[in-house]
Amino acid sequence: MFSTTWCGYCRRLKSQLDAKGIGYKEINIEEVEGTADLVESLNGGNQTVPTVLFPDGSSATNPSLAEVQNRLAA
Repeated sequence: MFSTTWCGYCRRLKSQLDAKGIGYKEINIEEVEGTADLVESLNGGNQTVPTVLFPDGSSATNPSLAEVQNRLAA
């Protein structure tokens, strides 16, 4: 999951994933070089977070917990 420290949507999704025991790796786009550019490429030029990359290579921008669960189950 790409995020920033100040993103409320990121904090919400992380707490929901934690509560459900769904593991993730968090990458702060303001601290890891090149990741802001990657997020922009996934979001039509916008640095929108949270952006989640899934094991199948697909991504979702600001997904709900239900969407994350459904995409991981597929």
